[in-house]
Amino acid sequence: MKVAHFRLCHSRKPFVIAYPGEAQEMVLDAFVQALSFYGGVPRRVIIDNPKTMVTYVSRSKERIFHPRFLALMNHYVMEPVACTPAAGWEKGQVENQVQFLRGRLFVPEPAFDDLEALNAWLRLRCEDLAERPHPEQQDRTITEVFEDERAELRPLGRAFDGYVEKTVRVRSTCLVQYASNRYSVPSRFAGHHVSLRAYAGRIVVVSGQDVIAEHRRHFTRNISYFEPWHYVPLLDRKPGALRNGAPFVGWELPEAMHRIREHYMAGKGGDREFVDLLLLAQDHGIEVVETACNLAVAQNTLRLPAIINLINQLVEPVITPLSDACAYPQLTLRPEADCKRYETLCSAEEVAV
Repeated sequence: MKVAHFRLCHSRKPFVIAYPGEAQEMVLDAFVQALSFYGGVPRRVIIDNPKTMVTYVSRSKERIFHPRFLALMNHYVMEPVACTPAAGWEKGQVENQVQFLRGRLFVPEPAFDDLEALNAWLRLRCEDLAERPHPEQQDRTITEVFEDERAELRPLGRAFDGYVEKTVRVRSTCLVQYASNRYSVPSRFAGHHVSLRAYAGRIVVVSGQDVIAEHRRHFTRNISYFEPWHYVPLLDRKPGALRNGAPFVGWELPEAMHRIREHYMAGKGGDREFVDLLLLAQDHGIEVVETACNLAVAQNTLRLPAIINLINQLVEPVITPLSDACAYPQLTLRPEADCKRYETLCSAEEVAV
């Protein structure tokens, strides 16, 4: 684990957040999280010289900042100030904080189920540590001094979209690779070039202006992560892949759809029927198909034609009855039966002849 450290120079309020590494997208996310924690934007930031922030240091000490880091600084209108290499005293507050918080937060070593739980705990501990007396204003706590400092911070505004982007080609297996793992995209994009955006905790794949896939980011090695719905259109030609195909192994379907799948697979040709049901999601949406399956299970009508009928009922427009406000012709005189009128007509014909 790597821990990013932040500290406001006046109030000394700390903020730390943990990541699996020090990649560019994690550095960007750390700044976004820190500014959100402080609730405002300072006018400048003092940094070290890692490759994720500074790409080149000349002999005259001039810096060339990383384009994405510079985009972050420009977004929040902050001035980056890089320290002299190997001159730790220029950022002494953070150097001291690293040693101090290492003993306060990581001894004994904390244990959590996931990174989100660890970072939530670290955030609370930073708030607790801010209740200590301020090193220069002993009669006030760090939190109290921070309230004065926060008034000088500029408004936070819209958060920076901290991703690292690259163009990749979708494999014939409908997978794109980032770092050591592979992630699936919809089958229609196989062989196409798409934009892969890597965030600290997720992978987003974009084609043109549309987000076509999104996955939770994993830090394993040489593993493929599938979204089974991306491969459903391919089942139209190979329905047998539903049983043993890698994308569908361990597919966790909603309870009603799982029950219908088990019912179909028990019979001959059931995989074809269930594939036909899955393909309906392309036309009507996954939510509609799931709702129809729930209704079918509730009504104990698991046959495919019955489910298709339920889908049609869900997607057909509802015919509303005519409003009472419609105006119809109203009779002013009540009709009365009078046979003498017929006799009058007959006598009139005789006169005419």
